[in-house]
Amino acid sequence: MTTEIALRYLHFISIFAIVGSLTSEHMLLRPAMTRREIGKLARIDAVYGIAALTLLAAGLTLWLGGLSKPTEFYSRNWIFHLKITLFLVIGLLSIYPTVFFIRQRKGQQDETVNVPKSVFTLLRLELTLLVIIPLLAGLMARGVGFN
Repeated sequence: MTTEIALRYLHFISIFAIVGSLTSEHMLLRPAMTRREIGKLARIDAVYGIAALTLLAAGLTLWLGGLSKPTEFYSRNWIFHLKITLFLVIGLLSIYPTVFFIRQRKGQQDETVNVPKSVFTLLRLELTLLVIIPLLAGLMARGVGFN
């Protein structure tokens, strides 16, 4: 029981860290930034990455470990699969901004770098898709989508 509670708490806190870091990135992102500012975004993005991996590890353990509900409760629920797919899509969308932040943080720290519009677009798309996941989680917890 305590393992389940710890994993659920870790899963929950990871969600907050993901939302907070993506929101912070969005709020701090500007069309032109210094490499020092991009370095700060890269560190925030690292928090996002760690939180996403922690969320995934805790979620998979809860799902496949059958600690609270039987594995079939999740495996046979199409909403759960949609939720996991959205999470993976968000992860894939984050690759380009992450690579951009890592590459552009190096060099003369006061040098200004133009941020491509695609970084803004991908970040906004990530946030938009992220808003859908809690709705799916709520539906799934009520048994909607279970075959």
